[in-house]
Formats: sequence, structure tokens, C-alpha cells
Amino acid sequence: MQHIHLPFGGAIWELSSFPCCPVLRSRHSLSTLPFYSITLWIILGVLTFPCCVQCLIFKVGVLGPWNCDPYYAKSLPAIASRLAVGRINEDFSLDLGCTMDFVILQEACETSKALTSFVQFENVVDAFVGPTNPGYCDAAALMGKNWDKSMFSSACINYELDRVQGYPTFARTLPSPTRVLFTVLRFFSLANIAIVSSNEDIWIDTAAKLASALRNQGLPVGIVMSMGNNDTMLENTLLSIQKAGEIKVIIMCMHSALIGGEQQTSFLIKAYDMGLTKGQYVFVPYDTLLYSLPYTNTTYFPLQNNTKLRKAYDAVLTITVESDLMSFNEAYNMARRFGELMVSQEPEQVSPLFGTIYNSLYLLAKSMHNARRAGKWFSGSNLASFTRNITFSGFNQNIRTDAQGNGQTDYVILDTDGWGSDLYRCFYVNLMLDRVLFAGTYIHFPTGSPPPSDSSCWFDPNGICKGGVEIIYVIIAFAIVLIIVLGSVGLTLVIRRRIQQIQLIKGPNRILLTLEDLTFINPQLSKRKITLEDLSDSKSYIEDKSTGERSRSVNSMATATHETSNVAVYEGDWVWLKKFKEGHFKEVKQSTTKIFTKMKDLRNENVNPFLGFFTDCEVFAIVTEHCSRGSLHDLLRNEDVKLDWMFKSSLVLDLIKGMKYLHHREFPHGHLKSRNCVVDGRFVLKITDYGYNEILETQKAPKETPPPEDLFWTAPEHLRDPDMPRKGTYKGDVYSFAIILQEVVVRGAPYCMLGLSPEEIIRKVKKPPPMCRPTVAPDQAPLECIQLMKQCWSEQPDRRPPFDQIFDQFKLINKGKKTNIIDSMLRMLEQYSSNLEDLIRERTEELEVEKQRTEKLLAEMLPPSVAEALKTGVSVEPEYFDQVTIYFSDIVGFTTISSLSDPIEVVDLLNDLYTLFDAVLGNHDVYKVETIGDAYMVASGLPKRNGNKHAAEIANMSLNILSSVGSFKMRHMPEVPVRIRIGIHSGPCVAGVVGLTMPRYCLFGDTVNTASRMESTGLRIEETYWLVGKSNFTKPLPKPPEIKPGDNWQDMVTEEIKSIFRKAKRQVDKPKI
Repeated sequence: MQHIHLPFGGAIWELSSFPCCPVLRSRHSLSTLPFYSITLWIILGVLTFPCCVQCLIFKVGVLGPWNCDPYYAKSLPAIASRLAVGRINEDFSLDLGCTMDFVILQEACETSKALTSFVQFENVVDAFVGPTNPGYCDAAALMGKNWDKSMFSSACINYELDRVQGYPTFARTLPSPTRVLFTVLRFFSLANIAIVSSNEDIWIDTAAKLASALRNQGLPVGIVMSMGNNDTMLENTLLSIQKAGEIKVIIMCMHSALIGGEQQTSFLIKAYDMGLTKGQYVFVPYDTLLYSLPYTNTTYFPLQNNTKLRKAYDAVLTITVESDLMSFNEAYNMARRFGELMVSQEPEQVSPLFGTIYNSLYLLAKSMHNARRAGKWFSGSNLASFTRNITFSGFNQNIRTDAQGNGQTDYVILDTDGWGSDLYRCFYVNLMLDRVLFAGTYIHFPTGSPPPSDSSCWFDPNGICKGGVEIIYVIIAFAIVLIIVLGSVGLTLVIRRRIQQIQLIKGPNRILLTLEDLTFINPQLSKRKITLEDLSDSKSYIEDKSTGERSRSVNSMATATHETSNVAVYEGDWVWLKKFKEGHFKEVKQSTTKIFTKMKDLRNENVNPFLGFFTDCEVFAIVTEHCSRGSLHDLLRNEDVKLDWMFKSSLVLDLIKGMKYLHHREFPHGHLKSRNCVVDGRFVLKITDYGYNEILETQKAPKETPPPEDLFWTAPEHLRDPDMPRKGTYKGDVYSFAIILQEVVVRGAPYCMLGLSPEEIIRKVKKPPPMCRPTVAPDQAPLECIQLMKQCWSEQPDRRPPFDQIFDQFKLINKGKKTNIIDSMLRMLEQYSSNLEDLIRERTEELEVEKQRTEKLLAEMLPPSVAEALKTGVSVEPEYFDQVTIYFSDIVGFTTISSLSDPIEVVDLLNDLYTLFDAVLGNHDVYKVETIGDAYMVASGLPKRNGNKHAAEIANMSLNILSSVGSFKMRHMPEVPVRIRIGIHSGPCVAGVVGLTMPRYCLFGDTVNTASRMESTGLRIEETYWLVGKSNFTKPLPKPPEIKPGDNWQDMVTEEIKSIFRKAKRQVDKPKI
């Protein structure tokens, strides 16, 4: 800063009007003041306005990334500033009162560093031209406000800076780029925008601020992104734009390819390679909005030298400041000719931003001139505000501002012809008129026409636009859609109603039934199954669940008609008809069919399903499933059915679950009583007659006064209000349930314990006090059940619990036990099955014992091998045995003994004796063949062969038998000695089973005969031996009788026996048998 020493001798500075540049005036009244007064005024002025001592120089800082960005450096900021300042200081039309000077301030390319360096410029300059980075324009403008220093910038696109109150020291040197873009886009009706920037901070921030500004104008900016650092990232960026769908305009925030911008060149070539420059998109370079790009007689070598770029640039529309005075190149060359520019660079080597710097400084000078003429200080806010209504000749165009200080400089739209490297002016952008005017050359679009236009509503500040469609079109489309929807709804309702009408009478889910669908029967005569031939006329048949036999029941069907029977057959099942009285129905109304549909949709185990509505022959009836056990009323009064608490609680729980389901489906019963609670064959209770009252209500059926006994289940509030709709209420159903619960508990009619007439009961219920309710003894049901009953028949409906609560309380009453009848029966069957298993096990054990006994007995009667063969049904072949020994014995004198004894005594004799023999046989390998009378036959060597041991086994057995006989005594005549004769013979024989009934194991052969004769005669046959003993045989043997030759030993034995009988005083002369 140059310091000028002010001479105070002949003049003084008036300090009141201008803070920095004083005005020289001649002395007047102050000359009369004493010298010390003058000195005092000067000292006060210096102390109060220190700038005035250095105000002969007004220094402007030209701010930009001049060192770090080569394309900005090509604008030659120092030379442009020197040219502008030189012309300003020499311009006699400008009354600045001081000399303008400049200083080049370096702005870092990183936004954060640029802001840091800007803080250091507070005391360096008096005003700023810049910044060029929109990223910190807001912060810099706030600092300028704090410093009270003006900022003149062409690059700060931030729309917030237009608020004078917030940023009073900020001024634009060119029209806002957003405003220019908005005007052009509105002209072409292109609203959907994508913004792509290069990778430098200055351009990334420019893209972000531009997107914010355009969105503030109401335009849809779909994509804002950088192009990336490599080819892959660049391709992904373009793919993202393709996928966005609605994009029409791509704004490129980067150095223009026309001034050598390599990144824009790469971007356009890649877009060309991907086929994005064929006319579907319009590419707009952003940086040309900040300067005046030459176009008259100008060839751009980047286009001339690169074929792909030239073809791609056909899709680019270049918007730049109008060169209405001369082109930039011409103005630059003229300054060189006049010696104002002492540079070696040609205009093609210089960025047109040169002219923007020049114009900014000149606009600042014009503002200073206006402020001085208005007698204002050169404060930041004053300089910014005095940019209004300025017009001057800039570097190569006219610069204009309006009354608000907004730039009105014209712009032009440039385009190539598609194959050359020159730009042609196609349209003017007249910001004063806010219009785009044709300049004489049509734009050459790659496809011959611009991309499809977007809705103009995007450019209407008072309109609301969605999806890029005209609001009028939206309204028309909405109206058309509404008409279509309403028409469709109406048509759907008509079709649906027609379908419902058809479904009422046709199809598997039809509701309206006729005589062709039902076959009426007499249930008392139709307990058998009807054949298909019987039902050829009625198109139905019945299954007999009792006998299962097929038989004709034509007589039963002939006696039953729709007038005489309420039971019919529908689709093979029995159904029940709830008939309406005459006069209730004339025709089925449409509102009634809705109730039918609602009833048809009910599906619950404890709700009797609604199958249809019978309407024929002036008979109208609800058709439901037929339940074979009848109603709950009938079951409770059937003394043959034993009902314990388990049985009762199961029925009650079914009723609760059914009513709970109906209430959840918003279907109050309104007619609940024990007569319309039916029980099926599995003892499951089902609720029926639901919807009955609703049907009467919709049919407008005349109301009838029921008898008093039919009103026992009606809630008191309904009794008091006879005009209440018949539909019923939820609380009324709870009251009806309580009365039914009383019936189940006491197994009697409602109020049966009071002994009052029905009329008297209804009168007391209707008009309490006292409150009239049934009484239940505590021993008839659990106490909790009685309390629940009392809650449900409460006089006040609000105190009656809902069925959800009733269900929970009743489950607690049963303490979580199962109350289903089928489950209880299954438990009984399980217990019976367990008992039956024990019984079967016990019987099986007994059978096994008996089987063993039988097998043992059979084994004693027949040989085991033979017995097994006979049990399996196999025939037993005779078997030959070559070596066996046969034993025969009989009792000596048995004939005489038998004749002198009683038959029972003879039997006892033989049984005792042969039991003794049998005991002896158990110790030897012998087989007892049979006993005939007193004869006893034994064999050894069969049926199990034992080699040559058979003779010894029989001999030893014989000795043991003789020894045991020696001590044997008859019961009735112990004095009579028992003697036996034994015959033994060895040899071959044949054994086999003889007979089917009482089969016998018999032996055949000479050996058997010989042994028998040996026993019977006692004579020698061939070689005969007397068995008299055995070595080492210590058992006593009877002494053989001494018979002399010629003695008749049989007579001797007979006389001996008779003499003993005589001694015993037994009758001898007359035989007993």
C-alpha cells in the first residue's frame, strides 16, 4: 500500500462524506479559526478515519486458483487485471476519487485450504473479485460482511447469496448461471437433469451447488456425481445415468473440451462409445456460462483433430456470454495492437475467462463511481448495492444490470453442424425479456429433433408437477381413471350380484333349494339304507347307520312330504328343516340373501352348519344338518341317558365355544334356548337357528307374541322393550346361556324349582324387585359354576361377562381337565383296554397251564412223537422195531375176587394196583402200552429204541413190580393175598396208531402173542426161564406157591380166596356181579 503525505497548507480534507478518498475544497469559515482548532480537527479526523490517510489507492484482490489449476492460469489474471485497472484509471467518465490497484490472490484448489487462505486476506485488499470456488462462497461472503468488504464474483452459483439481507456485500458480475440454464431448459421443455463433475474440489462443489440451485427452481435433478478416476468409474457413471431413465440433460461441470479440457474430452468420447450421444441426451458444458466463448470465424482444433470428439460434440449445446461488440479473439488482438497487452500468447492460447476478470473489475469501478456520486462511502455493502442499473462496454460485450443489480447480459446458444469444427449461433438468450430468440441457424440434433420434452409444469413457479406430466393431463388422466374405476366397480357389483344370484340356485354351494334337491322322509320308518334304484325319482339316498343292509323304503318316502316331515335327505345326508310360519315369507328379499351368505360362511365344530334355504310350494325353511340325538332340551329330559358332571360340563363347554365363535364373527344369536342347541351322534353340542330372527327382521315379518314359557331365556331388558329389534344382542345371549346352564345343572326346565306359573315368572323377571331367578343347590354343581351362572343372568347387562371370559372361567372350573365326551370315552376305552390286557394275560396263562396238562395227558396216552404228529395233522405210519421186550401181567384169581366184590371195590382194586405199577414204570426205560381189565402191558425198546437194554429194563421192572405187589393190600379185603402172573418175551414187532376216534398205539407181531401166552398159561414155550431174582437185589420178593404136578392150582387159588371171604363174613355163595 502506498502512503501519500497530504499537504495541509493550502487546503483541507473534508472527511464527512467519503471514508477513503477525500474531496479537496477551498477554505472558507475555518480560516478564521485559531491554528490549534485546525490541528484538533485534523487529529480527530485521522483518529476517527484512519483509512483516509491511505485512500488514494483502492486495492482490489483478484482471487482464484491461478497457481494450482493450469486452465485457470490460462486466463492470465494479472494481465487481465492490469488491462482493466489501466483503462479504469484512465477513464475520465469514472469519478473514483482515487486510483484503483489490484493484487492477485491465490486460491487453493482444495476447498478447505481455499477458505483458510481467504481468512488471511482481510487486511490485504479493500474489495475482492472472486471467489471462483462455489464451495466456500457462503463462508467468504459472511466474512466479507463482517469485514465490510465487497465481493464481486461470477462463479458463486449459491442461490442463498441472492438474499441481500444475509449477504449485503456480495454482488454478481454476470447473470446467475442457474437463471440462464433455467431459461434455456424452459425453452426446450427439458427438466430432468443429471450433473457430472470432474474430480477436483472446485468442480465437485460447483456440481453440488448447481444441483441445489436448480432444485430450488423446482427442477428434478436426478443424479449428481463425479466421473471418477479411471475408465471403469467413468463407465459406471454413464451407466447410472442410463438406468435413471428420465434424464434428458447432462450438465458437465468441468473445463470445456474446446479450451483443452481433457476430462470433458474423455467424458464425451466415452459417452459416444456407449451410444449416449445419439440424441437421447443433451450435453451442456457449465464452464462456458462463466465467459464469452468465441464463435465467429473460429475453428476449434480439439474438434478438428479428434473425430470421435467432433461426432460426440454434435450432442452438445454450448451456452456462453454473447459477443455483441466483437469476439474475444478480436478484442484481445485489438488490445495487443494498441500496446495495452505486452504478451506473447495468441488469443487461442488464452482462456476467455480473461474477459470475465476484466468485466468484473470494470463493474466494481462503475459501482465505486455510483457510490461516490451518491456521496456514500466505499463500504462493502454500498459497493454491492450500487451495481444497480449499470450499463457499460465490457471487454467484448455490453454488460448490463437491472434495478435490483441482477445481471442482464445476453447469452447465446452455440451448436456445430454435425461434421465441422466451428460453432454457430443458433439462439439468443435475452435475459431482459426472459426469452430465447431464434438467431437464424437451427440446432443440429443427432436425431433431427430434440429429446422428448418434459412437462411445462416443471417451469411453472406456481404449479405442482409430479412425474414430468402436465397438471392438466394429470387431472384428465385422473378423471378418466376415476371414471374407469367407478365404471369397473359398478360393473363388478352388477356382475357380482348376478353371480351371487346364480350361485343361490346353482353350483355346489347353492343356497336356495327346491323339491328337486331334497327327499323328505319319515325318520321313524327310514332307519335303513335306501338303494340308488329307490332314489331314482328323488335323486338321493340314505345310509343306514344301524344295520348296514340295503333295503327298500319306498313306503317311508311315500308317506313323507314337505308338508308332513321336517327331515329330508340332501346329497346323501339327513338334514333338518326349520320352517317359517305362513305369512312370514312371500319372496326372498335381496337383503335376506346377504344374511344367507353370511350364515353359509360360518364354520365351527359347535355351530350347526347352514346348508341352504328351502323355498318351494310356498314352504320356506332353513336347512341344517340333522343331529340324531335331538336337542339339548330332549337330552336333558331323557331319563335313559345318564349325565354325570363330566358329561354336563362337556355339553356346556361346547355351547360356550359355539357362542364365542358367533360373537367373534359379529353374529349375535338372539334366539338362544335349549331347544335350538342340538346334539349329534358323537354327543357334540351344536348351536342352530342362528340368523333366524335376522331373517324375520329383513323380511319385515309380522311380530307375534310368544307364549310365556318360550320367554324364559329372554333377557329382562328385551322383555321390557317389545319394540326392540329381533336381531338380539351379545349381552342378551349371555343371559340366555345362564338359563340353559341352569337347565343342564339341575336337569330340569327353567325355574322348575320355584313352583310358579310361566305368566307369574315372566311378570317377576320383567318387573323387579325382587329379582326373580332360578335357584340352584350348592351340591348340584361346583360353586364356581353357580357363581358364573349368577354373573351371566345379572340384571344389569354391562355386568354380564363376554363369552371369552366365560370360556376362561369355565376352564378353571374343570381345573384344566378335558371335558370332551369323546375324550372321556376314549379314556374309558383305554382303561378297559388295559384291564382287558390283564385279563387276556391271565387267561393266556391259564390256557398255557391247561395246554401243558393236555399235552402231558396226551403224552401219557400216546408216545410224544406220535402225539406231535397227530396234533399237526400228519398221518402216523406203522413202525417196525427189531428188538423189543414185551411184558404182560394179570392178577391171579381176579375172576373169583371180582365175583365176590362190589364193582366199585373192583375198580378201586385195579386203580390202586396199577397206580402202584405206574409208579414203578417211572424208574425204568419202558413204555406202558395199555391195560385191559386186570391185564397190564408194558414194552421196552419202543417207541424209543434203546439198543439191547430192553430185556434188562423189563426184567428189573418186573422184579420191582413183584416186590411192590408183595406188600400190596386190597382196601376191602386186606387178608386176600394179591398175586400176579408175568409173561415176558423178546423179539421184533410192529407199532402203529389205530383208529381216528380214541386212537390207540398198538403193537403187533408174534412177540406180542408169545408174551401174552406166557403170562396167561405159565407154560414153557420154546426156551422159557423163571425170573426168580437178581444179584444184589435186596427188595423182598413174594414166595411162589408150591404146586405139585397134577394139582389144579386154579381151583386151589379159588378156594383159598373164598375161604378168606367167608372168614370176613362176606357172601360167597351168591356172586355180586
